[in-house]
Amino acid sequence: NKQAAEVTMAFEVFSYESLVHAVSGAVGSVTAMTVFFPLDTARLRLQVDDNREAKSSLAILAEIISEEGLLAPYRGWFPVICSLCCSNFVYFYCFNYFKASWLKGKQSTSANDLIFGIAAGVINVLATTPLWVVNTRLKLQGSNFRNLDIHPTNYAGILDAFVQITRDEGVGALWNGTFPSLLLVLNPAIQFMIYEGLKRQLRRGVPRELSSLEVFMIGAVAKAVATTVTYPLQTIQSILRFGQFNRSTEKSRLLSTLRTIKCLLSSRARKYGMLGLFKGLEAKLLQTVLTAALMFLLYEKIASCTFKVMGLSNSHYKKR
Repeated sequence: NKQAAEVTMAFEVFSYESLVHAVSGAVGSVTAMTVFFPLDTARLRLQVDDNREAKSSLAILAEIISEEGLLAPYRGWFPVICSLCCSNFVYFYCFNYFKASWLKGKQSTSANDLIFGIAAGVINVLATTPLWVVNTRLKLQGSNFRNLDIHPTNYAGILDAFVQITRDEGVGALWNGTFPSLLLVLNPAIQFMIYEGLKRQLRRGVPRELSSLEVFMIGAVAKAVATTVTYPLQTIQSILRFGQFNRSTEKSRLLSTLRTIKCLLSSRARKYGMLGLFKGLEAKLLQTVLTAALMFLLYEKIASCTFKVMGLSNSHYKKR
């Protein structure tokens, strides 16, 4: 009986349905990010380069292209796509596994969606932070910074970046920004809570496939709210991942990280005012809202088509 229970649990963890959601989410996010990648480049440059003036996304992109070349907005595309693919695969898999195993076919609530989102986010952060640290470094490598205190890096690629960071800064540096990232699990958790809640409202208890426009709009609204609420911490996360800050000498890593976050937030607020905490928000909103909306659209369509081909469409919608 014990062995049978273990086999059953294994089948639940590695379920076909969770795998479909994971692959659909990963493919959707990779495609959407590729389309809107230059906007993410503009956002990251504004967050990290303190001395660059906040302008419209198009103005920042025009500056980057004129100074660094036509392909500069796509610098670091491959490591970002690799990280995003792994990250969304883990997140969508965990989120839908938790829903399927805990709800057992019952309709979810906003509170449940938030809890599932937080749990999936914590697992995702701990598993994929090293990939995001490396892709942040590679994405900013070779950039023309206004801030002269930023030290240039020279990585040959993803593996070389891992080797150099581990050798020069220690293995722990691969998890730079983990604490704010753990706080930022609220971002996708809030996003999924709003997204799933709006889906339930649109369906009003009747299982049906939403139109492309409906999916696009509720995906955009969910991401806009989540991004605005958590943006200051996203800025600190980017700075910590880039590694260009003075490290504290405190023995406690948690206390050191907390003080670093507080220091970065307060110094940014002093230098630019409270609005400085939202520097680059316009670029971030434009990029992330469009990317999330397209991602959810592709995710829903890919998952729907897959379930229909396998003859599982009815159970798929009832469980969601």
